[in-house]
Amino acid sequence: MQPAARLARKLATLVDMGFERTEHSPVTTEIIRLDRATSQVVGGRPAMGTLVSVSTVGESPDHLEEAIGRAFEEMDRLIGLFSRFEPASAVSQLNATGRLEGAPPEVVSVLRRALEHHALSGGAFDVTVAPLVDLFADRFGRDTPTEPTAAEIRDALERVGSRHVAVARRRISFAREGVAVTLDGIAKGYIVDGMARVLDRRGVTRYLINAGGDIRTRGEKQRGRPWTIAVRDPSLSSAFPDTIHLTDAAVATSGSYEVCFDDDRAFHHIVSAQTGRSPDSVASVSVVAPTAMAADALATGTFVLGPRDGVALIERLRGCACLIIDRDGRQWRSQAWRSAPRTEGDEVAS
Repeated sequence: MQPAARLARKLATLVDMGFERTEHSPVTTEIIRLDRATSQVVGGRPAMGTLVSVSTVGESPDHLEEAIGRAFEEMDRLIGLFSRFEPASAVSQLNATGRLEGAPPEVVSVLRRALEHHALSGGAFDVTVAPLVDLFADRFGRDTPTEPTAAEIRDALERVGSRHVAVARRRISFAREGVAVTLDGIAKGYIVDGMARVLDRRGVTRYLINAGGDIRTRGEKQRGRPWTIAVRDPSLSSAFPDTIHLTDAAVATSGSYEVCFDDDRAFHHIVSAQTGRSPDSVASVSVVAPTAMAADALATGTFVLGPRDGVALIERLRGCACLIIDRDGRQWRSQAWRSAPRTEGDEVAS
C-alpha cells in the first residue's frame, strides 16, 4: 500500500474515534525511502471537515517533516480567520454584526476575489448564500426532517446577493440586516495555497497538498513522473471517471455528494443565489487552475452554471480546464482538459 493510502486509513480511524473534533490534533506522518538519496514524507490530520494531507519529496526527511508541520500551523491560523463556525473568527464576527473594522488582510483579499468571481461567473458564484445553506441545514437537521417551504426560501433570498457586500481597504460591511457569508467555496483553496507558500519558503520543491479534493502541486513526484490525480466518482463508487497529471498547478472538485441535507441530494451545500435551491443538472465539477483558490471558486461557480455554460466559462480563462459530470453520468470537457493514462505503481490522489 502506498504511504498516502496508509496515512489516509490511519486518519479515517481517528475521525471515527471523534479525533476530528480535537482542536489542533497532532499531525500523523509516514516516511518511505524512494531511493538512496530521496524520501517521501506524508503528513496529515483531520481539518475543515475532511482529511488534509501533505505529501513531500526531498533529500532530508527531518527537513520535510518540519516543513509539513509549519504548513499545518499556517492552516490552523487561517482556519481561525475564515471558519464561520468558530465564534471568535473574523468571518463569524462579520456575520454577527454586519461589519468588520480593521479586517485581517487575508479576509479582505478572499472577499475581494469572491466578488471578482461573482462578476466573472455572472452571479453564479455567490458567497452570500449562507442564509439558504443554514435554512437547509436547519430544516433537514430536525427530528422530523422537512423541505423548506417556498415562502422560507423567498425570505432567505431577500438576504442573499453579493451586491449587499462592500469591501473598502480593511473595512467590510453588509448593506442590509441578515446578510451572511460562507467562504467554504473559496477559502479552503486559499488555505491550501497558504500551505503551499510555506513549503515554497522552506525550499520544498516537490509536494502535493490535498484538502478533501482541493489539491495543489509543485514539481514531480518522481523524476519523469508527475503527480497523478484521480477524479472522484460522484456516485461514490470505487471507480475513477478520469485521471490527470499535475505539475505546478491546482485542481478542485465540487460535488453534490460532499454535504447533502437529504437522501436524494436535492438539497446540498452548493446553492444558486438566483433560485434559492441547489442546482440539479450537475453531479460534480473538477477545475484545473493556476491556484487552488481559483480552482475552488471556479468549480463552485461552474457547478451552478451547469454543463454548457460552465464549460463556456472555463474556455474563456487562460490556464484553466474542467471536467463536468452531469446527473446522467455524461462527461463534459473543456478543450484544455487532458486525461492521463494510469500506469502500474502510480500513487493517486483524489
